[in-house]
Amino acid sequence: MADRFRDKLSIVLPTYNERENILPIAHELLVLGDRFDLEIIFVDDDSRDGTADRVRELARAAPQVRLIRRIGRAGLSSAIKEGILDATGDLVAVMDCDGQHPPSSVIAALECLQDPGLDLVIGSRFHPDSLIKGLSERRERNSTLANAVARFSLPRYRQLTDYMSGFFVCRLQSVLPYVRQIDVNGFKFLYELLAISRGRLRVEEIPLVFQRRISGESKLNLAVVWDLGISILHTLLLRSVPRRAISFALVGTTGIAIHLLIYSLTRNFLDFSFEFAQVSAVVGAASSNFLINNVLTFRTQRLAGLRLWIGLLRFLLVTSMGMVANVGVSSALYHQHTQTPLLAMFAGIAVDFVWKYAASSKFVWNSP
Repeated sequence: MADRFRDKLSIVLPTYNERENILPIAHELLVLGDRFDLEIIFVDDDSRDGTADRVRELARAAPQVRLIRRIGRAGLSSAIKEGILDATGDLVAVMDCDGQHPPSSVIAALECLQDPGLDLVIGSRFHPDSLIKGLSERRERNSTLANAVARFSLPRYRQLTDYMSGFFVCRLQSVLPYVRQIDVNGFKFLYELLAISRGRLRVEEIPLVFQRRISGESKLNLAVVWDLGISILHTLLLRSVPRRAISFALVGTTGIAIHLLIYSLTRNFLDFSFEFAQVSAVVGAASSNFLINNVLTFRTQRLAGLRLWIGLLRFLLVTSMGMVANVGVSSALYHQHTQTPLLAMFAGIAVDFVWKYAASSKFVWNSP
């Protein structure tokens, strides 16, 4: 068995506030060094709990361990991408650092990958032979639903059972061209890899014993769920529209509801003129969109404290041209077609969208 694996293996573990999990997972993985040339890469998003310090201490005693500490960069997909691009191994394994993926699964995946016809082996939580210990019933149901939607959006990989897995082993040479293209703003790296490859990767799954976390809390939150939905829509739209534009547009639909509510209140109950009611609605909807986009669309550049209020003011200023166009177009249509105020409002909103997205991305959240 010792000479079975002749290629070098890099194991990428993205971390954020996982200090207590570092030593247990590392000690289990270092044992694998008896079987093949090993490199363990911890990619840490500047954790506040001393995760990087713990990895650094470990690396002094174990030369197989490397640390990538990221300052000013954050996000699971970008951490995985950076780890894979920095890997020196011929084979790369990606797994969580919370103990939910047993190191023994690395061996099982590598044995499967010995088939020269394969590029990627996924550890599936939903394989018929898998055992799930670390998912609540609610999360298991939600994951099952998400996988069903993902399967619909990836027809060339319809045979798979877990598109959201955080555990996989791959041949670096095979996946590298696709890894370079992955949008680092995504959360589910594997889904993005499969979507970009468009069926060109030869993939197999192995059953996974999905354990309970060793320590810490799950990173699952509303932003993660939102991001998954954006990824699937992005794929269904044939990746022809930027991910952030899709998110910005969906947030904009909430702005439409706010816009209509404010317009209705100021126009019908306060008896304001159409122009004043429309201006109030535009500013109110813009403020609402800014706050939601700050949490969801631009969460990796999220503004807080005083910067949040400065950002709101800047957002209103840089998008004012769009708001002026919104009011101007809608007012012109309204006075020409006084019986169709909804048509006038929606025309103004459409004109407003393109400018808001482009200008706010650049000048508010400093994102290209």
